[in-house]
Amino acid sequence: MARVPQLKALALIPALALAAGALAACGGDEGGTAAGGVQLIAAGKLTTCTHLPYQPFQVKQGDKIVGFDVDLVDLVAKKLNVQQNIVDIAFENIESGEAMNSGQCDLAAAGMTITDKRKQKFDFSEPYFEATQALLVKAGSPIKDFSNVAGKKIGVQSATTGADYANEHAKGAEIVTFDDLALEEQAVKNGTVDAGVNDNGVLYDFVKTNPDTAVATEFKTNEFYGIGVKQGNSALVTAINDTLKASVSDGTYAQIYQKWFGKAPTWLPGNPTQ
Repeated sequence: MARVPQLKALALIPALALAAGALAACGGDEGGTAAGGVQLIAAGKLTTCTHLPYQPFQVKQGDKIVGFDVDLVDLVAKKLNVQQNIVDIAFENIESGEAMNSGQCDLAAAGMTITDKRKQKFDFSEPYFEATQALLVKAGSPIKDFSNVAGKKIGVQSATTGADYANEHAKGAEIVTFDDLALEEQAVKNGTVDAGVNDNGVLYDFVKTNPDTAVATEFKTNEFYGIGVKQGNSALVTAINDTLKASVSDGTYAQIYQKWFGKAPTWLPGNPTQ
């Protein structure tokens, strides 16, 4: 590197300062520290990465993003004395760990199953939801499981455990991949694919308002959702886990579950094997 003459270097300082000020004026957020020493990428905000839509866990209603995951993370934000800020990005960027590792968000709440592969890329909270895979079909479809799907088209969502399950078990079927849940569900509804595999919670929610579809079966996969956090951010993981534990103790978790699923939970955080 060529050395810059001293006078020129001094002359550059005011210009650099002005440039930095201009960037700040454009709305660049600086990181901050919340209660409990939790480091955040933006002061006063708990930034959540998710992928829309994944109703009822996260979905846009009007100009707001709402859902089961949103309400749970709001509890964490309240504990930290900050506001939740939600960023909608591709699920592949969440699942790969890139979203947290590159500083796009503090955590990921996206109806995301805890897997050993994902644990290598980022840290997880304790499980907060029990899930399993299910099969969505048109009402009256002869497809009841994977025993007669050879030659059929099976829809899946990209980068999900449902896609992994279908690829392994739907023998002879053509696997059609969609970027998001809504596209997959609509493809089943309009007959573009013969069936779709995704998590049971979102598919049961879909058939409530789409009676021309049905959940044919569930596949017991022993999956649990967790909230993702950048590796090493143990203070935030602790805050999330403490919040989940408190929400079970004071009944808030059950209230939120009832709000979004219309029934009492049969599984509670803190006991994944119950």
